[in-house]
Amino acid sequence: MFIFGKKLILMRLYKPLAYLGFIVVFLAAIFCPFLKVPIKGNWNLYQVDFSLYVITNGLLGLSVLFFFIRKLAAFRFVAAALFIWTILSLILVYLQINNYFGIKLIDGLLAKTLHLKWGWVPLILGALLLFISVRKTKHSNVEKQEVK
Repeated sequence: MFIFGKKLILMRLYKPLAYLGFIVVFLAAIFCPFLKVPIKGNWNLYQVDFSLYVITNGLLGLSVLFFFIRKLAAFRFVAAALFIWTILSLILVYLQINNYFGIKLIDGLLAKTLHLKWGWVPLILGALLLFISVRKTKHSNVEKQEVK
């Protein structure tokens, strides 16, 4: 609860949406395919890049922590960071596939053999569910009360 002037800003949490977002992000990071490698098959986020996996699960862990201790402003901030991070990681993986060696011929061959898979969709949607599970509501008829 924040008071700015005569306006009271409350944060409202939709718990079922947040629970669904936690489950979707957690399971998508572990089980969904993110990249198709020709000989080895489908890779999950852990196999694509270990640092992406650790940062994604670290942000998810922070959001779970803030969710359960009811720090909604911090939860909203971390959920926004997780959403931005998932989109940024998708862009970075795509750019790394298309410019890995810096040689146009080899990068073109590599880009034709490595393909992004559908695992990015549930990861981004789960992060979006976490972000929209906290909303701000404004109340304008609040006056400051004196404490005696």
